[in-house]
Amino acid sequence: MTSSPERPFTAVLFDLDGTISDSAPGIIESLTHTFRQVGVPVPDQDTLMSFVGPPILDTFRIAMGMDDELTERTLAVYREHYFSHGALDSRMYPGIDVVLHTLHEAGVPISTATSKPETPATYILEHYGLTGDIDVITGASDDEVRSAKADVVEEALRRLHARGFDISRPVLVGDRLHDVEGAAAHGVPTVFAEWGYGSPAEAAGTVAQAATPLDLLPILLPST
Repeated sequence: MTSSPERPFTAVLFDLDGTISDSAPGIIESLTHTFRQVGVPVPDQDTLMSFVGPPILDTFRIAMGMDDELTERTLAVYREHYFSHGALDSRMYPGIDVVLHTLHEAGVPISTATSKPETPATYILEHYGLTGDIDVITGASDDEVRSAKADVVEEALRRLHARGFDISRPVLVGDRLHDVEGAAAHGVPTVFAEWGYGSPAEAAGTVAQAATPLDLLPILLPST
C-alpha cells in the first residue's frame, strides 16, 4: 500500500466488478452459455477472465470480432441469462462494506462508476445491502449506449455535482486498466484495487495501490 495523499479526496467513485464484488463466476458462466447459444467457440478460461470488467460490447465487438448483427444477438442472450442466473453468482469482497459505511459516515460522497448496466448493478448492490451508503449508482446505460468507462465517470461526476456534492478532488477506485484510463480522461486519479482482476502492470499511473479493501481507508480518509 502506498502512502496516503496529503489532501483528502472530496468524492469517491467505485468500480463494481473486481472492486466491490467478486462477480467473475456469474459473468464467466453467462458468457460461456451465451457463446454456446450463438454458436461462437468458447475462449479459454484466462481469456474469459480478461472479459470481466471491461464494457461487454467491447468484448463482443473487439475481443471476439463480432459484426453488429451478431453483437446485438449475443448481447440479448447474455443479458437474459445474466439477469436471471448470473447477477447474484458473486460475493462482496470482505471489508468493502466497512469502507463504504465509513466513508458515508465521514460525509464523503460516493458514486459507483461501473461498466455494468445500472439495472443489474442496482440489483446486486441492493442484494448486498450497500445502497444506503452509496449516494449515486452510476453505470452503463441499460441500452449500452453509455458503456465506456470515461463516459461513465463523466456521468458519475455530473450526477454528484447535480446533487450539490463537492467534486473538486474526486478519485476512482478500480482494478483494471480501463478504470485507470477512463478516470484519467477526466483528470481523475485512480487508487488501484490489488484484490481485483487486474494484473500489476495495470496499476501503472495510479496514485496509490491497496492490497485489501480495508487498506483503502488510510488512503481515502488520511485521518483514519
